[in-house]
Amino acid sequence: VGLVELIEEQISRKQNGQTARIQFKCNALVDEEISDALYRASQVGVQVDLLVRGICALKPGVPGLSENIRVHSILGRFLEHSRMYVFGVGEETKYFIGSADMMHRNLDRRVEALVRIENDKHKLRLKGILDDSFSDQYSTWTLQDDNSLDRTTFNLDGKRLVNFQDHFVDRHNKA
Repeated sequence: VGLVELIEEQISRKQNGQTARIQFKCNALVDEEISDALYRASQVGVQVDLLVRGICALKPGVPGLSENIRVHSILGRFLEHSRMYVFGVGEETKYFIGSADMMHRNLDRRVEALVRIENDKHKLRLKGILDDSFSDQYSTWTLQDDNSLDRTTFNLDGKRLVNFQDHFVDRHNKA
């Protein structure tokens, strides 16, 4: 099963009245086939949350096209190289880690690895990383529908948000 088929599976779930969600954490998303599939998912109501460190060809928040797509970026002192691809909600969630970004050179011209995570402990760890990555308690950049990036460093109460990478280092230094 390929990535487009996994996206299509979430589209079918949503069309059948089931819960559906897609989450990616990668460095780049420019592949047209993947982008088109994510737009189709958004159009039927699948929530698509993307954490893309670098270039992203999607335009989030466009009515009728991508209003269910959110694109965030975490920039900091470390190059975010982990890649995670998550499909679904709850017990049926499928977790993958891999080496490929969503680019032609990675998907069409290289040998890349994509591994499904089956161990519940490992799934929980990946879920925690993604939950933290998308949490509104951390400073982030958010891609707008006009392709600008909006940086959020303070919450609605005016309190400075925590740098995610610093949080992650602190959390794992304590472990």
